[in-house]
Amino acid sequence: MRTIASYLLPALLTSTLCAQSNQLPATDKVLAHDIFQQLIETNTTDSVGSTTVAADAMRKRLLDAGFAEADVVVLGPNDRKGNMVARYRGRPGSTMKPVLLIGHIDVVEAKRGDWTTDPFQFVEKDGYFYGRGTQDMKDSDAAMVESFIRLRREGFVPDRDIILALTADEEGGKSNGVDWLLKNHRELIDAEFAINPDAGGPELEKGKAISMGVEATEKLYADYRVTATNPGGHSSLPRPDNAIYHVADALGRLEHSPFPLETNEITRAYFASSSKTETGQLAADLKAVSGPVPDPAAAQRLSKDMIYNSLLHTTCVATMMNAGHAPNALPGSAVANVNCRIFPGHSQEEIRQELIRIFADPTLKVQYVTDGGEVFDKGSDRKSMAPPPLNPTVMKPLEATVQSIWPGIPVIPEMETGASDSIYTMNAGIPSYGFSGMGVDRDDDRAHGRDERIRVVDFYTGVQFEYMYLKALTSQ
Repeated sequence: MRTIASYLLPALLTSTLCAQSNQLPATDKVLAHDIFQQLIETNTTDSVGSTTVAADAMRKRLLDAGFAEADVVVLGPNDRKGNMVARYRGRPGSTMKPVLLIGHIDVVEAKRGDWTTDPFQFVEKDGYFYGRGTQDMKDSDAAMVESFIRLRREGFVPDRDIILALTADEEGGKSNGVDWLLKNHRELIDAEFAINPDAGGPELEKGKAISMGVEATEKLYADYRVTATNPGGHSSLPRPDNAIYHVADALGRLEHSPFPLETNEITRAYFASSSKTETGQLAADLKAVSGPVPDPAAAQRLSKDMIYNSLLHTTCVATMMNAGHAPNALPGSAVANVNCRIFPGHSQEEIRQELIRIFADPTLKVQYVTDGGEVFDKGSDRKSMAPPPLNPTVMKPLEATVQSIWPGIPVIPEMETGASDSIYTMNAGIPSYGFSGMGVDRDDDRAHGRDERIRVVDFYTGVQFEYMYLKALTSQ
């Protein structure tokens, strides 16, 4: 794999970007705000929401901006799981394959009682935008739609087609939009490579960008159902094999049984680059885990930080539990969900077997649960895809755009510790890269959590980044 440092930026591209203003014009600020608000206030959860409503709204905005009806379509497996696919036509006669932008418009569930604001109301306070999806990932969805409209308004003609797919069920459900489009309408989204803003991006410390991450590989997602059963009975006659205790004991063992220390080419490059932006013991520890044989003591210190820990290990954590049918009865069963983010090179079945070993309780049943909720006694043997080469067509304009907006910060390849729709495009033979311009403070990651938010200035900077990058990418 080529290193980032090996790329020399074309002088023309760099000077062109530097000549552009890094500030989002007032007209586009209003437009981006309105698109963002519309997306946040459209409930797109799997339980009661509809991605079709959001997809139709974005289609209307693009049609109103002058895109042809044939170039903006909404389609999906049912009336609640619509996906919008828009094609920005490039230079006539161009033989270059399209660029694909993918962004999911569904969001995870959010309970009003858990939040200080209504999660499905777009609220601005104290310099932040609040709402479900402000970090994951309606901020980038809004930026991509706004950039399409802005470039169209300017009469910009890219050197190739740009395809934008806003899709369903990345966060769960049975109708993943990228997977469905690849299987049913590959011709609509076939591309030379894909950019997925659901990963990577600027890493901030107290609002200051310190690096730009580029997802070059990602962990594999897996859920497991852990079940204990017994005859139950009257609570006045407690049994020693209470199902709740069995599951709780197993989860306690999991909590205190970290998975083995691991690194790979991408994480080692990340640690090496990150060590140059830190000082003191942290810098030394990052450097100490960047070699072929990571230092165990340094890794142990780094693992106290949840982000570094996830870059050094497979992680498995209990996320849900259900047991009992009455307050005065012993439970006949107890069920927990264990969510794992699996280090590249390991399969879902391999980790299921490792959980069985950790639990050390033959009375427990450990089953694999698919994204669609199907339960199987055996997990898949699928592993994360190998990272694609760092394509200079993607990286050169990225380097130039980053240096124009955040001068001096490094661009660092990284492993996504969650999971994204890139797994589908990669498996389909479309090299995929994850990054956006939406910066979030390192200690303020609230995606999937309560009071999700993004700093107002960082959102608008991210919108401007998207516009500048797309223009640079398709003007080479």
